[in-house]
Amino acid sequence: MTLITMKQTEFDSMSDERLSWVCVEPMLVSIRAKDAATKTQVIGSLNLSQQALCMFRVFYDHARSSAGEMYAWVAYMLQTPGYWIGVTKGLSYFGDDQMVQLLEDTRQVIEEHERKSEVESEFHPFRDLEQNPELANIAAQLYIRFQEIEQDSIKRISSFIRLNPQHFVQIEDEVVKEV
Repeated sequence: MTLITMKQTEFDSMSDERLSWVCVEPMLVSIRAKDAATKTQVIGSLNLSQQALCMFRVFYDHARSSAGEMYAWVAYMLQTPGYWIGVTKGLSYFGDDQMVQLLEDTRQVIEEHERKSEVESEFHPFRDLEQNPELANIAAQLYIRFQEIEQDSIKRISSFIRLNPQHFVQIEDEVVKEV
């Protein structure tokens, strides 16, 4: 378990978004572009709170830029062992039922699209959106929901971090200089 070292004043003054990133940044940077075994090892070495936050950030940081990115990332999570369950369990750990429901709804759309596809095709969610305006519209509506609830997710998670700092940070002593 790796804790992030910071001063109490830093911890107290960080925005919710920044705090939820800083608490797992070194771990996520260390696994970027690494193989699945390395990712599993690093995530497995974390405590449950850190694992939940890492999995949320893996999803959130990929999904937040556009409807296409969100749709494609959910499709990717469904195809990649450990990702779907990791992200949904992470969100549930923080009690984020709204985001879990959005992911479930997105999963249903993806699976329904796959069932309706006449040809067994390779994994191409962006192409699917480009070639299917109805699917693109549904993905856009799901993304609107994502945008409506994402700040609640960040707030919920940062509140958990602030109430349980020992799961994420080691607070440094601050030296007070006498004048």
